[in-house]
Amino acid sequence: MRTIAVLFLMFWAVAGAAAQSVSTIVPRALVMDVGTGAVLFDKAADEPTAPASLAKLMTAELVFRDLKGGKITLDTAFPISEHAWKTAQGGASMFARLGSSVRVEDLLRGLIVQSGADAAIALAEGLGGSEESFAAMMNKRAGELGMTHSHFIDAWGSPNAAQTVSARDLAALALHIITAYPDYYHFFGEKEFTWSKVRQLNRNPILFNEIAGDGLKVGNLPDGGFNLVGSAMSGGRRLIVVVLDAKNAKDRAEETRKLFNWGFRGFEVRDLFAAGEQVGVARVYGGAVSEVPLVTEAPVQLMAARGAAEKLTGKIVYEGPLLAPVEAGRTVARLKIYHGATLALDAPLKTGESVELGDLSQRAKDAAFELGLQVFHKALNYAFSKTGKKTAAVEAAADAR
Repeated sequence: MRTIAVLFLMFWAVAGAAAQSVSTIVPRALVMDVGTGAVLFDKAADEPTAPASLAKLMTAELVFRDLKGGKITLDTAFPISEHAWKTAQGGASMFARLGSSVRVEDLLRGLIVQSGADAAIALAEGLGGSEESFAAMMNKRAGELGMTHSHFIDAWGSPNAAQTVSARDLAALALHIITAYPDYYHFFGEKEFTWSKVRQLNRNPILFNEIAGDGLKVGNLPDGGFNLVGSAMSGGRRLIVVVLDAKNAKDRAEETRKLFNWGFRGFEVRDLFAAGEQVGVARVYGGAVSEVPLVTEAPVQLMAARGAAEKLTGKIVYEGPLLAPVEAGRTVARLKIYHGATLALDAPLKTGESVELGDLSQRAKDAAFELGLQVFHKALNYAFSKTGKKTAAVEAAADAR
């Protein structure tokens, strides 16, 4: 049974000039504050689209994971196969020689700075045995990272219609890379790399303009769709900006710059809950008590428009009721904060105390309650299936299932 508890939050105006609203001509975009995880702006952020070379971000994540886990080192060398060499002909390439062995550190620069398909495939074959096996690894990892609108076919981002990402998924991937792999993030900020005597500049425009960004990646397909996932720091704050399917490189650069400037200038941090503060409760089945407090794992903060009065709504979402016994400190729920229809924050909640198994009478009482709830839901569904109408009450009942 899926249970949703709803809470309402209101924040009032503070002194200062209110942030201006923003719009963008690109079809899909998202702005995220890294410190709070808050989404400041999104446009069609869950619509799937072709990643082009942004698929290499997932390739990089899998390499970073194996580096961090000690399975490989930066000095590990992988061969350049005929498949890797041929795929890179006529497209983005680090110009690695066929049959040569290249260190992982150099392949990473070829992947990230030069966007080489040969580097991507060499890494994929080195880690997965084949590009097909590596693509399965990419999809498994995407699922683990909550990238629900993404599917990968290869390591380099071919124009395959089945290969998709979304702006929200890419922002989540970028956030994970930035926070989980600080020792390797510097590769994204390198402005040039030379291999086989061929010097190539990083194609990411925010590394070279006034934004002074330090990552992450650009990509585009031969027939259009100019994409960018960028990150930059200003005034102690870091933002991630995703723009997808811009018409050309100029629009991609200008819209990215506009969204960064808007995000940095127009927002401030607001504290919602302190670390360990109780946010709500979760129902418990068969326990000595019927509810357990849900508390925050870390301070919950939100980026809010500077000087604006904003109404925020929130939901506590969990699979419930929880089955007793329940351990304290177990992550069982998510706190989802919305600004209008935009999911602005998604934070974990954990149990604030333990709940022991209840006696036989308590368990019987809980069983009777659950049975009654199921009968109620079925009756509502049957009644409104006859009329073809659905009210807010029925929607709420459906949410509680």
